[in-house]
Amino acid sequence: MKDCPRIVRYLKTSAAKREIDLHPNVAEFLQRYTTGTSGLLFCTANGTPHLYANLEDRWLTPRLVKMGLDEEGMGWHSFKRFRKTWLRGRRCLEDINNFWMAHKPQTMSELYSHLHEELEMRLAEAERVEYGLGLPKSTSAECGDKGVAAVIAPSAPRKSGAKSGDEVAA
Repeated sequence: MKDCPRIVRYLKTSAAKREIDLHPNVAEFLQRYTTGTSGLLFCTANGTPHLYANLEDRWLTPRLVKMGLDEEGMGWHSFKRFRKTWLRGRRCLEDINNFWMAHKPQTMSELYSHLHEELEMRLAEAERVEYGLGLPKSTSAECGDKGVAAVIAPSAPRKSGAKSGDEVAA
């Protein structure tokens, strides 16, 4: 059923629920983005969930090609590689870095560490290391909103002859 978007009221696995530590600027942006909304935050024009492959094929890959960055392995996982590189470059505490990357402990030292339980320390580290990307100026969260300058995970048109304004600039 992966090709049929639907909303369910349960999590598929226990790993589907995560605590996310955000830089204050990102938290503020998301708070503005979600104000006055309900339901899905990132949905298609008709209110259904985005399909992973459609977003990659219709939205991400064309932008990577346009920037000359499309190569084998450059998909959604490249964001995770960027984040890991950014965190290492900012000398993020390795135990917190591994927690944020959802990596399982590999050594006894990592196993014994409980920094993942120290919320205040994680939030301070999130603020210190920053996030490495610019935030869009627009905070419109309305599904199918075609008139904004920048939207996260927009609905990309299926046909090349789409009407003006259907595709949102990256």
